[in-house]
Amino acid sequence: MARFRMYPTREQEEQMLLHCAHARYVWNLAVEQHSHWRKGHKAAPGFAEQCRQLTEARREHEWLGAGNQTVQVQALKDFAQAKNAKFTSGFGEPTWRKRHRHEGFRIIGDDRVPEFSDDGSPRVNVKTGKQVMGRKATVQKLNKRWAQVRVPGCGWVRFRLSAKGKGAALPDAKTFRITFKNGQWHAAFAVIPDPTPAPGTGEVIGIDRGVTITAAISDGRKLNCPQATTRERAQIRKHQRRAARAPRNSPAKTAEYAKVAKLKAREANRRKDWCEKTSTMLARTYDLIRFEKLRIRNMTAKAKPKPDPDLPGQYLKNSRAAKAGLNRAILAQGWGLLRQRTEHKAPGRVEDVPAPYTSLRCSPCGWIDKNSRKSQAEFVCTNCGFTCNADANAANNIAAGQDADIPRPRRTAGAGGTTTH
Repeated sequence: MARFRMYPTREQEEQMLLHCAHARYVWNLAVEQHSHWRKGHKAAPGFAEQCRQLTEARREHEWLGAGNQTVQVQALKDFAQAKNAKFTSGFGEPTWRKRHRHEGFRIIGDDRVPEFSDDGSPRVNVKTGKQVMGRKATVQKLNKRWAQVRVPGCGWVRFRLSAKGKGAALPDAKTFRITFKNGQWHAAFAVIPDPTPAPGTGEVIGIDRGVTITAAISDGRKLNCPQATTRERAQIRKHQRRAARAPRNSPAKTAEYAKVAKLKAREANRRKDWCEKTSTMLARTYDLIRFEKLRIRNMTAKAKPKPDPDLPGQYLKNSRAAKAGLNRAILAQGWGLLRQRTEHKAPGRVEDVPAPYTSLRCSPCGWIDKNSRKSQAEFVCTNCGFTCNADANAANNIAAGQDADIPRPRRTAGAGGTTTH
């Protein structure tokens, strides 16, 4: 996925916001139709029937008919794909889209180009004997930094290729999605990037992910994801307090929350940029990359309430505030995005190693004892006396992998102990 910042004019921005409203309206209508379906009843309308109903609705309603039909039909197609993904890929039921939260639409390129097979031969239609013509997004490069893409109803809309003027290749994609969030427009082109070639050195590394140190690599390096500065955190708290004191549904409350969203979006952009650069570095430097297998969704689940057995309807303290702070700290590190982008750039060269005992096992001797972990940063083996940074020791255990002859703890061991496979 190639994502670029867009800079539309005022007229183009108004038209694209109208496209977002039409796409959201059509999507929600499809969700409503399928929500009425019950077992034993007639099947909900499919994509073809919904397109026919859309044509009738465009004739009856002027607001909907004034919109672009390509955008609206594509919203129905996206819904059909999301509905199928529920059964094929295990995703949940398509849900409602809300204003100011789900602002976006997808475009199929209107430029016709001939399609070719993997061996370079042209693809031919069996029935007609003519070459198959595919669709492509119409993109033009203006200069080293800027390009433009054709959006239905808006004409040519400019987007930035590179912020530092280094230049970038034009995206070659059939479809692209335009989104509007936190006052910024972006165009994401559906491009499958070429995998990063392996260096061929045979080097294997392990990566231990944590909160204090985002990624500790087994070669001794420690990488940290950039966080919001102290000044930015103070500004976020200031605007949150002002929003809490503002009257409900007032323009002042909306403005303060918009400022908070802008500051948090800046932090998210830094995190995404760091994950992209770090994953590229890992894919180019190492042949095999091993991550600690973490269930991030379970780790960041909120604390469950504890009912008070003595007072019905009351609850005991469950450290909810502390758990919420830990969840925010974990999500701010970008663990999942780093793992995902590394797999995209180095397919087949990324492995997951089970997490149990990686932080308690001594990497040289294999002794497992919870007392060896003196603190968050200090590891002193109670068996051989090996001293090391705790995150570096865990990274070495991850680099060894699960197929190696790694000692395991004895079930009858007390303070510690090891057994082999």
